Amino acid sequence: MTYALMTLCCVIFLIGPASGLNPSYGTGDALLAAQRAYFRHWGVVPVELFEGSPRAALTPATALFVHGSWVHLLGNMLFFYVFGVMTEERMGRLQFTLFYLGCGCLALLGYACANSGSGQSLVGASGAISAVLGAFLFLFPRARVTSLLPFLFFLPLRFPAWLVLPFWAALQWLAAGRASHGPGVAYLAHLIGFALGLLFAWARFGPATRVKAAPAPAPEGENQP
Repeated sequence: MTYALMTLCCVIFLIGPASGLNPSYGTGDALLAAQRAYFRHWGVVPVELFEGSPRAALTPATALFVHGSWVHLLGNMLFFYVFGVMTEERMGRLQFTLFYLGCGCLALLGYACANSGSGQSLVGASGAISAVLGAFLFLFPRARVTSLLPFLFFLPLRFPAWLVLPFWAALQWLAAGRASHGPGVAYLAHLIGFALGLLFAWARFGPATRVKAAPAPAPEGENQP
């Protein structure tokens, strides 16, 4: 299901206005207007979500498959590929799919609750993928992942997951404290998703079931909604 979900995200992006490849959306100002309308229709708009609209109630699910740019899409898909495959193998196909969708929706809902007056649209799978990272940390804490550190000239260094992923979460926490309510990165959705994933893995599998994993490469950092 990891590959199926990745494929679905990519297909939806390619046919949508954000890719710039669909001529039906036009160019220039027309394309920008189409992108804004597209994100508002399919993304989570907190102020609309709590007005009781049936369409808006579905957006926490639809927003998971919409991405705002090539960088946004590729960053999310890279993280999903690196951490999703092993997590799915541990959970099983059906459980992993429900986990991914459920945590993703809850992460977006949590962000919307914290920003209930915002009229900005929120899109992307980052909340769901952050949940995968949280589950991976619990299930494979000793798995060594490759990180690219900018302050070390992007040299690939290998660290255990128990070091890399909490460090990533700490960066999200620090960034969330500085984030504005305007367009940008929904760091809070990342944190909510990460916590949900970690808690789910702990509740479902328990400390006694944690297993060691083969090494898996991963970049440091993530693109966001």
